[in-house]
Amino acid sequence: MRAFVVSELDGHLTMGETDVEPHATDSDDVMVKVDFSGVNYKDALVAMAQSRVRRLPSLVGGVDAAGAITESLDPKLTAGTRVAVHGGNLGVGRDGGFAEYVYVPTRFISVLPEAISTRDAMVIGTAGFSAMASVLALEAHGLVPGAEILVTGATGGVGSLAITFLAACGYSPVASTGSPQESTWLQERGATRVIGRDEISDKPDRVLASERWAGAIDCIGGDTLHQILRSLRYGGAVAASGLVAGTDLTTTIYPFITRAVSLLGIDAVEATASTRSKVWAALGGIASKVDFAPLVDREVSLGQVADALEIVRKGETRGRILVNPTPG
Repeated sequence: MRAFVVSELDGHLTMGETDVEPHATDSDDVMVKVDFSGVNYKDALVAMAQSRVRRLPSLVGGVDAAGAITESLDPKLTAGTRVAVHGGNLGVGRDGGFAEYVYVPTRFISVLPEAISTRDAMVIGTAGFSAMASVLALEAHGLVPGAEILVTGATGGVGSLAITFLAACGYSPVASTGSPQESTWLQERGATRVIGRDEISDKPDRVLASERWAGAIDCIGGDTLHQILRSLRYGGAVAASGLVAGTDLTTTIYPFITRAVSLLGIDAVEATASTRSKVWAALGGIASKVDFAPLVDREVSLGQVADALEIVRKGETRGRILVNPTPG
């Protein structure tokens, strides 16, 4: 089969489309014919020299995919079942979804709701899963429709999908972006306002900023997350799922003990079966309210994945990049 392979041998990094032989790794592996996969920031990290994310010297990339099961020993996952696969060490420590077929253990598999096609499932992908998990986490914290929610990295995968889902659920998302030229596009996705990266908080000479946001979805991390924490309203929360701006968080205890704010961690890698089911069910519930087409930045073949990874690494996307392993 054709696949996009990342290899680093003797300090030399290579990547590109090639022929590989798919093989099962775990006893409960299921084979899925891939209709689409998506390009994620994590994929870009895997495809870097001396990557701290990639766990094998050579593997098929792609941390998520969607398609139909072709081989399975699990009576609950029969041939023909439409599924999304993501999480665990897929595309990191074992062959991933940038291929015509992929073997995955059952714990990485989510049966798709009828309302979601395999293509739309990869418009959603790991990014959209994180976005919806963030919305559900904020709701579990007590936020209700109508609240103004800040979304950072708004033109990226998680950000643009978070805005779309929040709007579909009745919230008022405010988009924070370093790409002001995309303001109209973000408003079309549901953003009630668009602000710059430096407009998240104020009063830099004070410990706390003005109380501005009922909640926030952050996929940036670093100082951006610090600024969100200091500008949340009393009892507010931020759902954090990214580290584009860095892994370190330098902040103070004041937002937590004087405004009772909360920092909610969002994980799409080791999410439990219960969490996966809940998130995909929620996505199926709002699918009819979402136009997925404008969320696709572009669709690429396996031979174009390397260029797509560089675009994602530079933060130059507007929505999601889909990979079609068998373009017609």
